[in-house]
Amino acid sequence: MPTPAGGSEFGSADPSGAAPGSTHSELSGAAGNVVQAREVSGGVHFHQDGAPRRPVPRQLPGDVRGFVNRTRDLERLDEITAADCTEPGVTALAVIAGTAGVGKTSLALRWAHREQHRFPDGQLYVNLRGYDPGKPVTPQHALDCFLEALDVPPRAIPRKLPDKAAAYRSLLAGRRILVVLDNAAGVSQVRPLLPGSGGCQVLVTSRSRLSGLAAREGARRITLDVLSEDEAVRLVREVTAGQRPDDEPAALAELARLCAHLPLALRIAAERASARPWMRLTDLIRDLRDESVLWDALTVDDGEEADAVRTVFAWSYRALPPEEARLFRLLGLHPGPDFGAGVAATLAGVTLARARTLLDVLIGAHLIEQHEADRYHFHDLLRTYARDQACHEEAPELRNGLLRRVLNWYGHTADAAQTWINPHEPHVELDAPEEGVVPLVFSGHDEAVAWYEAERAGLPAIILAAVDAGLDRPAWQLAVVLRAIHMRLQPFDEWIAIADAGLVAARRSGDRAAEAEVLESLGMAYAQRGQAVEAADFHRNCLTIRQELLDPRGVAFALNNLAVLGLRTLDSAAALLWARRAAEAFEAIGEWHWARISRVNLAEAYCEAEEFGSAVALVSEVLPELREPASAGHRGNALNVLSTARLGLGDAESARAAAAAAVEVATSRHNRVWEGHWLCTLGRAQQACGDIDEALASYRRSAALQHGLGDRVREARAWHLTGVAYQALGRHREAVDFHLTAAAVFRELDDGRRLAVVLADLAEARSCSGEHDAGAAARREAVGILARYDDVRASRLRERQARILGD
Repeated sequence: MPTPAGGSEFGSADPSGAAPGSTHSELSGAAGNVVQAREVSGGVHFHQDGAPRRPVPRQLPGDVRGFVNRTRDLERLDEITAADCTEPGVTALAVIAGTAGVGKTSLALRWAHREQHRFPDGQLYVNLRGYDPGKPVTPQHALDCFLEALDVPPRAIPRKLPDKAAAYRSLLAGRRILVVLDNAAGVSQVRPLLPGSGGCQVLVTSRSRLSGLAAREGARRITLDVLSEDEAVRLVREVTAGQRPDDEPAALAELARLCAHLPLALRIAAERASARPWMRLTDLIRDLRDESVLWDALTVDDGEEADAVRTVFAWSYRALPPEEARLFRLLGLHPGPDFGAGVAATLAGVTLARARTLLDVLIGAHLIEQHEADRYHFHDLLRTYARDQACHEEAPELRNGLLRRVLNWYGHTADAAQTWINPHEPHVELDAPEEGVVPLVFSGHDEAVAWYEAERAGLPAIILAAVDAGLDRPAWQLAVVLRAIHMRLQPFDEWIAIADAGLVAARRSGDRAAEAEVLESLGMAYAQRGQAVEAADFHRNCLTIRQELLDPRGVAFALNNLAVLGLRTLDSAAALLWARRAAEAFEAIGEWHWARISRVNLAEAYCEAEEFGSAVALVSEVLPELREPASAGHRGNALNVLSTARLGLGDAESARAAAAAAVEVATSRHNRVWEGHWLCTLGRAQQACGDIDEALASYRRSAALQHGLGDRVREARAWHLTGVAYQALGRHREAVDFHLTAAAVFRELDDGRRLAVVLADLAEARSCSGEHDAGAAARREAVGILARYDDVRASRLRERQARILGD
């Protein structure tokens, strides 16, 4: 269970204010320097000395071996770019359209690799999977991937599609980046992914003409035809180079005609010919001509091209040895967009080494592709073909059994990853690995995270496939296992999608304990994303179920989660209630470690209620019990709470010593989350001791860390405290700028309590700088917001502001 977000924030300084109205600010860049602007509007950027260091994404897949001709099409792409670059503010947008297997992606990648020097700020790539058997990639998910590649932490990525798209366009503005959108199904999938300014180029590939992009965005279209006979023959010669030097031109031309001059079919046929250099090409052609069409469900237009694709796939598949052929069709059952050798071994029931050997055979036959180390994928046509063969040749009960094995493998592999990513979180009890299922093991944190990131895009599809197949128990188990990883890495969209599917499975199975586990996961996800109302509903429902089940340990954790939520939302009454009940519940069952943590939460709640003496007494009791290395984070948090309490009692030196000790815990563990949070507490103590320069350094360091972590609430808090420090120095106009920046974030996040505190400080800074009307307006807005709250701090702050206004 998570430690509290903690830190007494409400009324952390002499409250005063923030600007009313619709001012909107966003923080971007490194927060190493301060902003000194008269008014804050639009984006606020904090720059380091010298040129800012921006990430340069390099996401292009590898270029295609044996690429032939397409000279005119490459020249046309050059012309489109040159023409659009002459219009200021216009993004060059090219659509490469054509039938399946005609080589759209190959053309896009060949041009992209050839011209990447023109895009020094990077290249972004996404396969939108518009024609895969599974669900296509949503614009939301594609934008999440692009924003992360542009160094936006998951926690800082906006929730709504328009906001994601706006953030993406802002990051691309003024940069020269190539964006490749592969396999788009329609205009709606593409439009949110378009940059908003010149300098960038977008390449889109699609089987559709995407006429809407031409009409509205001015896209230029290249429609690919099949290769000419000479080009087709040249492609076959490229693939078979060194293996079949004596093939007759007439026979090569016949092979090209049988493949309808389609590059995909030609590569597969040529690879089979290359693998059999002792066979005459005329014999291979006879086999191909005589091959019966095994696949009637291919979703391409009827005609010569469709017949060629069906024939070549069947011909190549039937030529595989039995073991490789079975792996090929079983991989078609994998629900995700790509896969690793570990899950391939699980599907085939072989060792990892053997699976890699079989995968190499399929790569050599051009039936699958390897796009990075230990990651493989199908062309969408081949994936459909493989799945169709599995449905024809494997019994339904066997297919369900294979999916169960896959889920079993993912569950135990995710459990192994959790050991490194979030080792202090309790592990979920899983069903034992099935016979032949060998989960991965990891040698360290980075390796575990790399595995998760590689699998991340496909995990929601895997759990949804399990739910669709009625495999409820493994579905909810995997959702709960992934919770511990999601808590640390915070991929919110995937987390919520997976937990939602797990909740369906748990409820359908009638397993109330499982339902409570998934509800807890959803509560954590929404709490960490800042959606407190939704989080509270999930946590209360979880608590109700565990009370009904007479699960005292589960009840204690549910109470603790509600206490943490109360601290996050600065609701001191709720935090006191739930933290006290959680501590008592843990003590009743002898869970002394968690009882101590709940008591620290209770002490923090006392700070929020301004009962500082009670907080000091409680933390002083707990601290000696938190000395073991495994409790370092909890000890640091206790010291942080003690500092807040000491400062509330007026003992600034003791407060500084406690906060400095907390920050030392964080830096010794290289934990930026702890350090960024506790530095603000240290800064407040330093300021109270009169060391304002030291306080400013702490706040600035905190803001930089929180920006890197994507925690907008805590970053805004650091800038608010910076404004308070400038007020103490008498530099009120600079204080106004910082308060405006913080207020804009809290306003956007609908965080009324924190907004009211900043508004009160802003009002004071405005008044001191001679802007009395603006100060009064900010103060009135603060009073209006605070009327919604009835806790001690809100009441005192409201009364103080009303008194100044003369109300």
